[in-house]
Amino acid sequence: MPGELSPERSGDAKVQAQDHVTVVIPAFNEAEGLPTFLAEIQSSFAAVGRTASLIVLDDASTDGTAQAGHPFAEVVRSPTNRGHGPTALAAYAEGLRTGARVIVHVDGDGQFYGDDIVRVAVALDHSQADVVHGVRRGRTDPWFRRCLSALVRFAVLVLCGRSVPDVNTPLRAYHPEILARLVAGVPADALVPHVHFSIAEARDRLRVRYVAVESIPRRGTVVQGTMWGSGRSRVIVPPRRLIRFAGRALAELWRIDIAGERRASRPTAAVRG
Repeated sequence: MPGELSPERSGDAKVQAQDHVTVVIPAFNEAEGLPTFLAEIQSSFAAVGRTASLIVLDDASTDGTAQAGHPFAEVVRSPTNRGHGPTALAAYAEGLRTGARVIVHVDGDGQFYGDDIVRVAVALDHSQADVVHGVRRGRTDPWFRRCLSALVRFAVLVLCGRSVPDVNTPLRAYHPEILARLVAGVPADALVPHVHFSIAEARDRLRVRYVAVESIPRRGTVVQGTMWGSGRSRVIVPPRRLIRFAGRALAELWRIDIAGERRASRPTAAVRG
């Protein structure tokens, strides 16, 4: 079926429903840096006496990302490339499927330290918060991406009357009942689900805890990645692809968060082959 997800698992990394933490990791063409990143996450959880199940959502990578993730994680591979937003939502659905009490999301480009990922997970587990955001410090993103983030942050302040320091952070921890509500509120093909989540969290007055974490360059030799252009290490002007994406994302925010077309419900389980 077009768009269905098929599981590829390694025997040593099967998800167990009783596991305390599940870390879900959308990835596209991250074979070079993914093994080191996954091993670091596992080591960081082990260092504090915790076990974590890792699930990689491979968005039809062409570089062997699925094979690179196998020794460390359950890998769920999409037969077609769907983009980061839909893949992140599919990753959350996989996390909900496990029955874990804490579900952590982090992107597969490895721009966080394993110890910071653990800090975000533990902060949710040891506090009265509904949600924990990892607030990035020392970001090395190009100026235009930082400006875009600032613009979205200001828009959320105007819309919701609450300042969210890192609206689109990909490092987040949720309790499953809160996450299920948020996932149900946006369409499965949403481009910027984390922005929608942040707006819903602010409007619903959820208890959000912010934990400062260090942002590091993408792991691998291509520092910028390929999402917004050629993957060169220095990008001076906004790539056309980013400009088009920003326009589509703003239209999506208007439709869902301002015009009020949030979905009432949506199945949270991915279709599995």
